[in-house]
Amino acid sequence: MRSVGTLTRADLAETINRKMGLSRAESLEIVESILAKMCGALSDGENVKISGFGSFVLRDKKERVGRNPKTGIEVPITPRRVLTFRASQLLKDRIAKE
Repeated sequence: MRSVGTLTRADLAETINRKMGLSRAESLEIVESILAKMCGALSDGENVKISGFGSFVLRDKKERVGRNPKTGIEVPITPRRVLTFRASQLLKDRIAKE
């Protein structure tokens, strides 16, 4: 069922299909709907928290000076918004056990 090392949308839909008894199309629609809701919230500047799993947090980075490692020339790095993930303690504990 699973791709090696990667959990895909199809894998999530397959699990919903098996556990809930929904059709494959309905299962995939549920997965797509959840991901669309998360993307919409992040696009609107909201953070997304999934209890027991973790939080997707938007951070605004200020402009800063970087250095080209090859030439050593300093270049400005433009300000931007980045997405970070912070795992919940529950997830961290579970990963540490496995």
